[in-house]
Amino acid sequence: MNKFKISTAQFENKSGDKNYNLSIIEKLSEKASKEGSNVIAFHECSITGYTFARQLSKEQMLDLAEFIPEGQSILKLKKIANKFDIIILAGLFEKDKNDNLFNAYVCVDKNGLVAKYRKLHPFINPYLTEGKAYCIFEIHGWKCGILICYDNNVIENVRATTLLGANIIFMPHVTMCTPSTRPGSGFIDPKLWENREADPTSLRLEFDGMKGRDWLMKWLPARAYDNGVYVVFSNPIGMDDDQLKNGCSMIIDPFGDILAECCIFEDSLVTATITPEKLIQAGGHRYIKARKPELYKDIIGQNHKSEQTVVWLNTDEKK
Repeated sequence: MNKFKISTAQFENKSGDKNYNLSIIEKLSEKASKEGSNVIAFHECSITGYTFARQLSKEQMLDLAEFIPEGQSILKLKKIANKFDIIILAGLFEKDKNDNLFNAYVCVDKNGLVAKYRKLHPFINPYLTEGKAYCIFEIHGWKCGILICYDNNVIENVRATTLLGANIIFMPHVTMCTPSTRPGSGFIDPKLWENREADPTSLRLEFDGMKGRDWLMKWLPARAYDNGVYVVFSNPIGMDDDQLKNGCSMIIDPFGDILAECCIFEDSLVTATITPEKLIQAGGHRYIKARKPELYKDIIGQNHKSEQTVVWLNTDEKK
């Protein structure tokens, strides 16, 4: 494995407007390529939009979703990847020949589809089907994995992806700034976004507080640190349907340190160089080798009935 450059991006997507969203993906991919980046990652459902899907019927979801890899969005990503000689990771709703629906995330290069992953813990729309497998693939000799949003909150998923060989885990999200049982959480008033040029301070305080970044910092660096992997986190900025999102797209190294983070209120990207040495130097490498699976394989692997994640049907419901 050699060092190379990865970019993570954030942008304000438009609900259901795939042409617009792909135009922004193209613009940011071009920018990343000009900066020397080999890979760029976008957020969950960055092609289709996400939060608005809580209002859609199954017929509407099927109209929005695409077949993979023959869908028009994948073909467009291939053209963008070829034009700018960059590998692109982005999300969309997928359908299969039996009208099953999935929250999917793809990796595409100039030759076409490299990898596809289906979210293991989907919600937002009751017609989405759970993914059934982890995903490991190669980029420039590095083993990579994908886990979408809530998948990363079930820590066994991150460890399993690491044990399958991942050195880099792409973690696309649409998260933060929503209600939960945790004190300090909640929606952020969209008026602050509308007034961001005149009063950036008030918006920044909300974005960086417990409704946003402070919550993220409670757990995201730990996923990288505990597993000794690079984490590429992507999240939208601005309005996603009627919910405001705070971005914070970032790249974290195996020490749990932030290498680069998007910190402006605009469509943007940041780039970091990843190096193989840190994979061995970081504590996570030792912790994995020190595991004693004979002590807990029958505990962690016990059968139980998992609870379905709550579907957001309106803005008053909690995640």
